[in-house]
Amino acid sequence: MAYEMRSVDVLIVSVFVLYLGGWINRHVPLLRRHNIPEAVTGGIICSILVLLIGEVGGIALTFDLTLRDLFLLTFFSTIGLNARLSSLRAGGTALVVLVVLAGIFLIVQNATGVLAVMMVGGHPGFGLMGGSISFAGGHGTAIAWGGEATRAGLQGAAEFGVACATFGLITGGLIGGPIAGYLINKHRLQSNEQNNLESTDGDRVAPSQPMHVSDFIETLLALAVCISAGDMVNRLLFSHGVQLPGFLTAMVVGIVIVNTCDLLDRRLSRPVIDVTGEVSLQLFLAMSLMSLQLSTLASAAGVLLLVVCAQMLVITLVAVLFVFRLMGKDYDAAVITGGFVGLGLGATPVAMANMSALTDKYGPSTKAFLIIPLVGAFFIDLMNALVIKGFLTLFSSG
Repeated sequence: MAYEMRSVDVLIVSVFVLYLGGWINRHVPLLRRHNIPEAVTGGIICSILVLLIGEVGGIALTFDLTLRDLFLLTFFSTIGLNARLSSLRAGGTALVVLVVLAGIFLIVQNATGVLAVMMVGGHPGFGLMGGSISFAGGHGTAIAWGGEATRAGLQGAAEFGVACATFGLITGGLIGGPIAGYLINKHRLQSNEQNNLESTDGDRVAPSQPMHVSDFIETLLALAVCISAGDMVNRLLFSHGVQLPGFLTAMVVGIVIVNTCDLLDRRLSRPVIDVTGEVSLQLFLAMSLMSLQLSTLASAAGVLLLVVCAQMLVITLVAVLFVFRLMGKDYDAAVITGGFVGLGLGATPVAMANMSALTDKYGPSTKAFLIIPLVGAFFIDLMNALVIKGFLTLFSSG
């Protein structure tokens, strides 16, 4: 028997999932100590319950995820509304370095997937599905390329890609925080911004102005413009053969709005934007993780486990040995490292959740929250398409 949860029901359950994840994290020191995002904890538990309901009770639960997509657009719109050009210029060099690192990592990730699959006698195409297509690309990219692979005769490619993307979403949220936390504790790093929020006598100073209803209404208006204008831009580009993710155009509109407001000496409420973005991110992640179809992971458990373990090892080495060092070996670099792990294994929202968990515990990092979304929302998708096509050309010529 199949039952689909309506969007309103999904929203209500996701709130319970977030509360459950927070309660468990507070009462399980291991999770709290390793900076596991609350949405990851609650979402995984909920997806396990959904699996049990299907296997034991015979009820196949599905979810209307319309609101989840809206929360994703809202979240990236808040990223855009916080991206002032002055801040973009400040993070210029680090952004370029991380983009280059991400491009190299995509090549390494695909090579890892191909080698892991070929070790067990599998087709190299499955290796690409177990590489940047599914991990750095996420579910959308896995479904798109999986369909192409299936039409080309590689049966089961789409299912394997979705399974890899699912595991990537989970592992990206599970290991990103612990890796960054290890670096912070090992090198005794502290947030410079946190220090700036303290007075000379050690008492904390209020970091932001009070929030009023008018601020929320103004922010909601800005977000509505970001989402609607971004959609119009997307449709215009699509009519000319250019296809971009909706969250990217919404974020770009947000960047235009906030910098136009600065020119007009009009300020949007930063605290309201931050709160709205955090709530949208947590709800998006909770809905994504609680709706995971874990039964799809069982179909290729052996090779899937091999690929996932290999990718976790590779990204850990790349993050610790290269990302952390080249980003400056400071607190911002550690937070960026945690975000990079989420980006490389899961998706941009996983990266943001990792960094949110870290900054909630150790202190703010404006640089990390500026650079990671730009890399994840724009550059990595473009580079991933080029890298995938390069590997396909290599295989076809071989």
